[in-house]
Amino acid sequence: MFEKVLIANRGEIAVRVARACRELGIRSVAVYSTADRDSAVVRLADEAVCIGPPDSRQSYLNAAAIVEAARKTGAQAVHPGYGFLSEDPDFAEICAENGLVFIGPRPEVMAALGDKARARALLAEAGLPLPPGSMAPVGTAAEARAVADEIGHPVIIKGVAGGGGRGMTLVRSADDLGPAYERTRIAAQAAFGDDRVYLERYLTQARHVEVQVLCDGYGNGVHLGTRDCSVQRRHQKLVEEGPAPALSAATLDALAETALRGALHVGYTGAGTFEFLVDEAERFHFIEINCRLQVEHPVTEMISGVDLVHEQLHIAGGVPLRLRQEDVRLHGVAIECRVNAEDPARGFVPTPGRLTRFVPPTGPFTRVDTHGYPDYLVGPYYDSLLAKVVVWAPDRELALNRMERALHEFEVAGCGICTTIPFARRVLDDPGFRKGRYTTGLVDRLLGVPEATGDEPFPTSPARRTR
Repeated sequence: MFEKVLIANRGEIAVRVARACRELGIRSVAVYSTADRDSAVVRLADEAVCIGPPDSRQSYLNAAAIVEAARKTGAQAVHPGYGFLSEDPDFAEICAENGLVFIGPRPEVMAALGDKARARALLAEAGLPLPPGSMAPVGTAAEARAVADEIGHPVIIKGVAGGGGRGMTLVRSADDLGPAYERTRIAAQAAFGDDRVYLERYLTQARHVEVQVLCDGYGNGVHLGTRDCSVQRRHQKLVEEGPAPALSAATLDALAETALRGALHVGYTGAGTFEFLVDEAERFHFIEINCRLQVEHPVTEMISGVDLVHEQLHIAGGVPLRLRQEDVRLHGVAIECRVNAEDPARGFVPTPGRLTRFVPPTGPFTRVDTHGYPDYLVGPYYDSLLAKVVVWAPDRELALNRMERALHEFEVAGCGICTTIPFARRVLDDPGFRKGRYTTGLVDRLLGVPEATGDEPFPTSPARRTR
């Protein structure tokens, strides 16, 4: 096991990793920008190193500064958290070249899976069902139009190097395709340094369901059940729960087994998430792999009793997977609500400011992952996530009631600060959500935004059906 780990991230995930390190007797090193000198992780970690100014390109995305901080402090490994450099194969390679263990998949695996078009082809080899779309990047608007004509509208244009809900454009009609193609390509270049895009058929009335996997470097792997992440704004998640509700046991099992088969096929190591779209007939289609810890990982931890960060550290340290599939026992229901410093009434725009009051909820089976505290300055430079409220209960009805109670208790106030707490309570009150029968269109429906319309969901040939 490592003696010292550098945490190449900030916010609540940096706090989460620092705590896991302390529990395992590992010394932790925090890195921070000048804007984050008063952050919670700087106080909690054993050491802290300033790596640059607020601009993330000069701090949290500055691989050279992070590696130098690791070398200077004697860290043996780097935990990237999520976002920033967590899915950057070049950064993982740089770590290896400097004698540092990158806590995540091998660089070559991450490179293959980070290229979404390449990942589609690779997972098709493993028999994972894919939504209709282009198996390779589309190079021109005319080529994109030809693909869309073949698979039918609506379609979604995605950046090959995209992730985290960014780099996507929904196109409802052929008339909008050309301009949308150009916008997405330009946005992808600006966000990811890669302007390649591909197309998929957009599934209306779909649910976004994902499967957590853990794999070691010796060919062993387990799945830890499903999470439903359909409550999204701009393809970014707001509420997550596990297991995915209102799906048959056969579908839940098939999803989990399919994900694990894919992970073992590509030689995955560490914690990863396979994402699927599930239609009304419970047919599912693989869309992408997240080669990192997910924001919503506490949901899986609450229903499985498995500490995913502990397992990441053990696997990266060369320890064979300590779980077998028959050891995994999922119990009850867990729900997570993200608390972002955003104003839902204004399109979820960030609302930076100084917190004057910050009192997270407590109580039975209630967990809050946060870096916030009274007098903390929520700056304009980074992601607006302020906290994650997670509850567990033996059944879904009690879990929903427990989450309502927790959100009611959560007190957040500050100059200019708005949060997504009131909107999360609207979600919990929605009759469709209460029944567990909701889709990725829920947020738009609550906001009065028309959902995409199109033909029937994906025509699925017998060869593509996985039940």
